[in-house]
Amino acid sequence: MSSATIRSDMNDLETLGLLGHPFTSSGRIPTKLGYQAFVSELMEAAVISTDERELMQREILSAMQDTQLLIRESSKLLSRLARLLGVVLSPEMNNGVLQRLEIVQISTETLMFVISVQGGFIRTILLQVATELKRSQLDDLVTLLNERLAGLTLNEIRRTCVPRFQDVTGEETGLIQLVLDRSSDLFNETPESRLIQLEGASHILSQPEFSDSAHMRELIELLDDGSSIVRMIERSADLENSHSGQASIQIGVDSGQYSSGKLSIVSAPFMRSNLQGMVGLIGPTRMNYARAVALVEGMATLMSAPGAPKHFA
Repeated sequence: MSSATIRSDMNDLETLGLLGHPFTSSGRIPTKLGYQAFVSELMEAAVISTDERELMQREILSAMQDTQLLIRESSKLLSRLARLLGVVLSPEMNNGVLQRLEIVQISTETLMFVISVQGGFIRTILLQVATELKRSQLDDLVTLLNERLAGLTLNEIRRTCVPRFQDVTGEETGLIQLVLDRSSDLFNETPESRLIQLEGASHILSQPEFSDSAHMRELIELLDDGSSIVRMIERSADLENSHSGQASIQIGVDSGQYSSGKLSIVSAPFMRSNLQGMVGLIGPTRMNYARAVALVEGMATLMSAPGAPKHFA
């Protein structure tokens, strides 16, 4: 092709909105629409190398029995392999099945409720009480609570806990009534309370897109705001309504707080027990999308395995 043909084709692509000029004197770069056209129609699937695949399997296998460790190590490994920001969002616990409820007296006026959900997830919450309880009283109440509530999802507990304790009368400590009154706090997980693990901030901050001090400051503020990243990750999955292990791509993220359009997210859901979390990579819009998809989908597949990690392509 001659240089004139290339210039003509690039002008046509610019007219279609697929290329743009960031500055008057600069060369053309893909627009958000251009990147979307590329990943939807032109991008070829990438293959993870044998060494990388074996490394991922080895690291995930060693952390499989500890969900919190699994979340930490998977985000670190993703970041290291992609040289981008690795993100793991813990599963939402509302659909989780209560495995065990424990109560620990922290002080004369404070109780800590430890809620263990199948899949290895634990939530703690502090509640204030009027009087100090004896250990034997706590043991009896914990036994009663577990007899009535263990095996139910947190959603079911919130909906049905009152009728489940209607026959309990003369309970002098008031703890059962406290549990019923505060059930919406005890057995409910809000988006703000979900655990998000970020690794590799230095990788993304070193990218040339963020060398400008204003853009860097905006990015740092975003990384410090976990709830904004939670919403971004959840929105990236909703765009494609993807299945477990299937990646979705959100290009030119505008979170409201971060509006430069220079970030993209590749994410995929993973399953632990019956709970769904998210794993992903955040990087500049010019990231290697094919490799990011391969890494994220491979990680989501491994994290979803019930026992030893499955093999993936």
